[in-house]
Amino acid sequence: QLQLVESGGGLVQPGGSLRLSCAASGFTSDYYAIGWFRQAPGKEREGVSCISSSDGRTYYADSVKGRFTISRDNAKNTVYLQMNSLKTEDTAVYYCAAQGLLSVQAMCVMTLGDYWGKGTLVTVSS
Repeated sequence: QLQLVESGGGLVQPGGSLRLSCAASGFTSDYYAIGWFRQAPGKEREGVSCISSSDGRTYYADSVKGRFTISRDNAKNTVYLQMNSLKTEDTAVYYCAAQGLLSVQAMCVMTLGDYWGKGTLVTVSS
């Protein structure tokens, strides 16, 4: 059974950090680009950061450039999102997704994925 499971969300103060993990099972994730997306209450889902399957290409939304870093460990079938200097506007449910054909930019901009996790809540609040 193909599955993506997010973890690492929680409550953090503005300026703090969190690291999200996306663990893949049931398939070899290194054949897929993996992306992180988020959806805040009342807003549409948006692409945050995506990473290619093999050559390490990455894409970041302008709103997170310089603060978030995406990485992957294919040996562990896991992709990470290190989030630093968090802001209240980063509050959202964060989802990871996998897809096999699109570029990382297209995946993130069009919020497209073949497989999706159920999400993990990140709350940035004082």
